[in-house]
Amino acid sequence: MSESVSLPALGESVTEGTVTRWLKNVGDRVEVDEPLLEVSTDKVDTEIPSPVAGIIEAILVQEDETVEVGTALVVIGDGSAPAAAPEAPVAEVPSTEAPAPAEEPVAAPPAAAPVAAPAPAAAPAPAAA
Repeated sequence: MSESVSLPALGESVTEGTVTRWLKNVGDRVEVDEPLLEVSTDKVDTEIPSPVAGIIEAILVQEDETVEVGTALVVIGDGSAPAAAPEAPVAEVPSTEAPAPAEEPVAAPPAAAPVAAPAPAAAPAPAAA
């Protein structure tokens, strides 16, 4: 099972932070409270600890990127779920896209019919000349 780690509120008036340095990489094992990354705000520079033990499956925010409090930064899993979790959303996206193209061809035949009428009229003109 995977868990996202989000940018926590680092102060009462802090609304965003900049990832200054990742201390871990994708595939690294982390323990609870082990530092994952360093974040800089207008008020404080701090390390963000891991709330869970596991393996880093994905880093969602790159260094020098500024994000809002609550934004997912990294995905940590137990090592068995990374393949299953990304495949499920990918499978859902094509299924939602499939109905949209089916609707477009329905609109295309009426447009093709008016175009087909002028085409035969143009064909006899060059044949007569």
